[in-house]
Amino acid sequence: MHSIFVTRALPGDFLSKFGSAYSVKVYPYDRNITKDELLTYVKDCSGLISMLSDPIDEDVLAAGKNLKVVANYAVGFNNIDVAAATARGIAVVNTPDVLTEASADLAWALLLATSRRILEGDAMTRDGKFRGWAPELLLGMPVYGQTLGIIGAGRIGRAVARRAKGFGMRILYHNRSRLAAEVEEELGMTYVGLEELLTESDFITLHCPLTPETKHLIGAAELAKMKPTAVLINTARGPVVDEAALLKALRNKEIFGAGLDVYEREPLLTPGLADLPNVVLTPHIASADVRTRLAMVDMVVEDVIAVLEGHRPSNLVNPEVWERRKGDE
Repeated sequence: MHSIFVTRALPGDFLSKFGSAYSVKVYPYDRNITKDELLTYVKDCSGLISMLSDPIDEDVLAAGKNLKVVANYAVGFNNIDVAAATARGIAVVNTPDVLTEASADLAWALLLATSRRILEGDAMTRDGKFRGWAPELLLGMPVYGQTLGIIGAGRIGRAVARRAKGFGMRILYHNRSRLAAEVEEELGMTYVGLEELLTESDFITLHCPLTPETKHLIGAAELAKMKPTAVLINTARGPVVDEAALLKALRNKEIFGAGLDVYEREPLLTPGLADLPNVVLTPHIASADVRTRLAMVDMVVEDVIAVLEGHRPSNLVNPEVWERRKGDE
């Protein structure tokens, strides 16, 4: 019987999906698992289902002497030492594609909430401070017909562009490589350099992966190039933004506002960030709608079972592991 460990309880009746051929243990606490706990739980496991907050490093992989597969309950996998897993012949799988629309929805929600000062209005109304309509009450930034800059034109970035078309926006984008001409035409996207995007955009939304090249992609110099009326949205990875520089820019009103779902030292915030009225903060919930999270469960369960039964999984991050296995047969 295969033993599987899950580092956090998943939505729905996920345990029943494994059937009687699998022994599944779930971390019993509603918090992130500690490194020491993970080292203990992983010892006898064939499969590990991890969260993006779990550091699956060489120590963990070495402790899991029977590990055949690590399934990350996320599209990202920068928490996993993929090279170390590959060296040990451990398959790494994730949950791509299914998060696209939910993530784009949240980016758009943050854009609207920040530009129209929704949270400030909500707090004012709840606190009994609303005294009636006034000409300059909570004036925000217009959205319709403005210029949107998208950094990272993968699936989520393109999904955001589709939403922007409905708002009649001019859409600029910057990406490692230019999209096909037909995609640009379909979505109304114009490829520009990073500096032009920063200076021209009313809204800038980040959808790039975290790499050594994209760490602090948005820092003090980049923030200084933005319009004082600009809004920055980050639903990508926290370290893409220099949070200290962003805090300073928001305090000094160098930009209008920011909407953040991810943080540089997640789950910790840079001190002072939560005190600012011109930033909207959410707790890494880009994929948190019921349909998406249940679909993610199906994906990780199906891929874990596939690997343990000798079949190639659908969402294999390190295909060289599978090629090596087939070569050994």
